[in-house]
Amino acid sequence: MNPTNAGTVRPSGRAALLDHEARLVYEWAVRHRGFEPADRGRIADELGLTEAQCGRAVDLLVALCLLIQRPGEGPGRLAAVGPEAAAARLTGQAEARLRVEEAELGRRQAELAMLRAEVASLEPVYHSQGGGSDGSVRLLEDRHVVRSALDSVLGAAREEVLAVQPGGGHPRAALVEALPRDLELLERGVRLRCVHQHLTRFDHPTRSYAELVIAAGAEIRTRAEVPGQLVVVDRTTALVPARPAGGAALLVREPSLVAYFVRLFEHEWSQAVPYDTAQTAVRTVSRDVEDVIAVLLAAGEKDDTIARRLGMSTRTCRRHIAELLQRLGAQSRFQAGVLAEREGLTLPADATAVLTPAGARGRG
Repeated sequence: MNPTNAGTVRPSGRAALLDHEARLVYEWAVRHRGFEPADRGRIADELGLTEAQCGRAVDLLVALCLLIQRPGEGPGRLAAVGPEAAAARLTGQAEARLRVEEAELGRRQAELAMLRAEVASLEPVYHSQGGGSDGSVRLLEDRHVVRSALDSVLGAAREEVLAVQPGGGHPRAALVEALPRDLELLERGVRLRCVHQHLTRFDHPTRSYAELVIAAGAEIRTRAEVPGQLVVVDRTTALVPARPAGGAALLVREPSLVAYFVRLFEHEWSQAVPYDTAQTAVRTVSRDVEDVIAVLLAAGEKDDTIARRLGMSTRTCRRHIAELLQRLGAQSRFQAGVLAEREGLTLPADATAVLTPAGARGRG
């Protein structure tokens, strides 16, 4: 290895780690202010190493810029360099390149966001003039089309985004995709309000996402149970699932339907509690979950149905049921339902109300 090219060496994998032999040789070089090529045998003897081990250690130290050949000194003579200076020499150029690349990436992302928003601003014109459909309700059957439509309407958001997100925890990949998009919305001054389910407070990836967007200005509340997924943008456009299962969605711009979805959101928002991970809040939402389970037990729902509606596993649901039976002093599910009704836990059953356009309550 040529010492004069050490600054361009990029160690990788296991060979880049400082092993015991490299540390011993570095200590020797510091103590003796460097060494000559002829010193390798002496170093090996003094340190109890083989010459091959000593040679590998020297090569590694050169690669890490901890040993360098100083100008004007004898050929092959290596001097020890302080670790901080070596680290700066080793990584300086790469870090400078990364900073340039990050600045360029930020600039390109800003350009793309502006381009998306500019083009998306024509979406109302397209649909109001009957482009592609009657402009009021459009079925998006492909999952990729749904994602593209969501990005488009969020990119065009100017004032407010309302969202209801069911589930006890959201996939990490979805959160990684949503975080920069939601932070960009907030940075543009768009108000973001979300209703999640209580159990998201106990899911680490979802909790981390929530804390980051709340710090940036988002408002998040939770309920034990929520209706289906819903996104409303600027009170003019809504995205809702087209069917209970599958990736299809409806893109809704019909004013009376969008207004209904806004009322549905506001109902959920008014019944939900502000997001908080403090111990008192955890106890409050845990009791709320048990109260909703009491409502569903009184309605005769099965464990797997209750678990699905509350965004939890069936096993977790059964643990909550056992705790509820103990709290009520009940010996059976039926008795728990009777005692829950007697204590008023099943009235008015707001937590399980799922509004329909006809104003009726239904089961999820």
